[in-house]
Amino acid sequence: MSSFKLIVNKEKKTISADPDTPLLWVLRDILGLTGTKYACGKGLCGSCTVIVNGKSVRSCTLSVADAAQSEVITIEGLSEKGDHPIQKAWMEADVPQCGYCQPGFIMSAFDLLSKNPNPTEEEVNNVLSGNICRCGTYSRIRKAMQIAVKVGNQ
Repeated sequence: MSSFKLIVNKEKKTISADPDTPLLWVLRDILGLTGTKYACGKGLCGSCTVIVNGKSVRSCTLSVADAAQSEVITIEGLSEKGDHPIQKAWMEADVPQCGYCQPGFIMSAFDLLSKNPNPTEEEVNNVLSGNICRCGTYSRIRKAMQIAVKVGNQ
């Protein structure tokens, strides 16, 4: 076991874990932040997407040792009440079906919109293509992105 310092959702944390422990398990099992989901475990589906130092990453493939000294934002860190404009857009577009993959999609959308508040349809498709929704809610996700862009630019 080693000790690692992180800033998670703007709070300083000191974590004791094996250096190879994926950040995903630190977030879920040690810190109790269960909004970030485990699905494929190989960084392919996007369900575990979080923001690390301003960039979206797959937390299932990033070790806590590699994340040490980083600033991490999880779905819980977007807003205390789940009312971040992107989350509200997701609700307005009635995106979630089972909802399991949605935190990853929302974090990918957050990353894109924080860097480019007025993305093209192609840019949205490129960013979201790294996430998989088994329920196939892609048209509603695109609608939510249109709402989020519109709200963010008012």
